[in-house]
Amino acid sequence: MSEEEQHTFETADAGSSLTYPMQCSALRKGGFVVIKGRPCKIVDMSTSKTGKHGHAKVHLVAIDVFTGKKMEDLSPSTHNMECPFVKRTEYQLLDIDDGFLSLMSNDGETKDDVKAPEGELGDKLQEAFDEGKDLNVVIISAMEEEAAISFKEANGSA
Repeated sequence: MSEEEQHTFETADAGSSLTYPMQCSALRKGGFVVIKGRPCKIVDMSTSKTGKHGHAKVHLVAIDVFTGKKMEDLSPSTHNMECPFVKRTEYQLLDIDDGFLSLMSNDGETKDDVKAPEGELGDKLQEAFDEGKDLNVVIISAMEEEAAISFKEANGSA
């Protein structure tokens, strides 16, 4: 290849970093996968034998990490599926205001754009906060979405 024909690929589109491809047969229970455009956690998977028309198929059962909705997919084991980059971050809870959490990271950055969780988790969080407890909230983020998934009392050390 001559000097002029060589290509360098150093930059990537920001949108390309939301997911990465992984072969179906390499997916594991407890891992994450994108089904119907949603980030999901795999709760069950089974592989069917190769039929006379080709590939072994992988049947995935997964739960949407944000809505809790059950999703299923069937794909040839040799095909690639998209997997979301999932990040868990723990923040200190400063306030709960108008349905949103006011959070602070370990480096002192504040974050006010995460919705307070609904249902039982939201009720327990509000109750513990109202009791004046120091709380740490775990935020999971994937594919430009974020949600509070759990919380715990901070260990007395401030």
